[in-house]
Amino acid sequence: MTTIRNIDACGTQHCETTALGVLLRHQGLDLSEPMLFGLGSGLSFIYWDSKNMDFPFLGGRVKPFDLTGNLAARLNLGLLVQETASPRRAWENVVAPIDAGHPVGLQLDSYYLDYFGSKVHFGGHVVAMYGYDDHDSYLVDTDQQGGAVSTSLPSLAQARAARGPMTAKHRSFTLTVPRDLPSPQGQIIPAITACAEAFLNPPIANLGHRGIEKAGKLVCTWLQRTDNPQRDLSQAALLMEKAGTGGALFRNLYRDFLAQCTQLLDSRHLRTGHNLYTEAATLWTEAAALITKAGESGDTQCLAQAGTVLSDLSRIEREAMQALSYLQE
Repeated sequence: MTTIRNIDACGTQHCETTALGVLLRHQGLDLSEPMLFGLGSGLSFIYWDSKNMDFPFLGGRVKPFDLTGNLAARLNLGLLVQETASPRRAWENVVAPIDAGHPVGLQLDSYYLDYFGSKVHFGGHVVAMYGYDDHDSYLVDTDQQGGAVSTSLPSLAQARAARGPMTAKHRSFTLTVPRDLPSPQGQIIPAITACAEAFLNPPIANLGHRGIEKAGKLVCTWLQRTDNPQRDLSQAALLMEKAGTGGALFRNLYRDFLAQCTQLLDSRHLRTGHNLYTEAATLWTEAAALITKAGESGDTQCLAQAGTVLSDLSRIEREAMQALSYLQE
């Protein structure tokens, strides 16, 4: 059995920030989960639907692993990413750093993990791995999934080899904190303004504030999209509130990030953004509750109300990001 000692196996709310926290704390850099999410410019929005999808998908963050890349670039972290089509090489890529005393991040499909409660394919799931024996691998996942957990080696291999939306080829990664680490506080404004720029000027109408507006117009059609509304609408609402989002489709995390920033920087624009995201977080929870209720009751009026809330959210988040875009270094 090989396990790394002194691992702070603290599961938090979102999978990628949980893994990043484990890897960075092991090297002495302890940042809160909202700060990791915010410095990685993690907030976004996508309304994703296509002919081969059974039901629309709402996403509240940037693409899997973009957050890690953004954070590494902003803090000048050494990010070593390895991908391979070979399961044998993939295992070697994980064992080598663990044997040398370094935890490893893995991107995989959570469907195959033994401990995972929700059996839904998600190829963008991220965990930290800190040990293994002849039978099992030892991981840190979100608090909701149990924090420090284990899964059999065959299940881990299957999860890493999975193909489909958002998957990567046995992706593993390590982080190195430089001696001349830039001040995280000094990177707050660039992180916020980059996030605001992407949100305010999306290349297509499915993204950013335009995507939320589109969701508001289309959510009223959701009962017509499914023959099992209780399953599909409840699943959509669950993803908004509990599927590793920190609640309110990641808006709670960004609200808390902005709250921490207001303690570090004196800015009217920052306070405005924080106040508006506090309002937005509450409304996302309200929208999720209305979608759940529509799934249970079949009442189209609930979806009409959810559409009104989403329309308000598009405006509120646009105003928030406009205020935040005015921040100056």
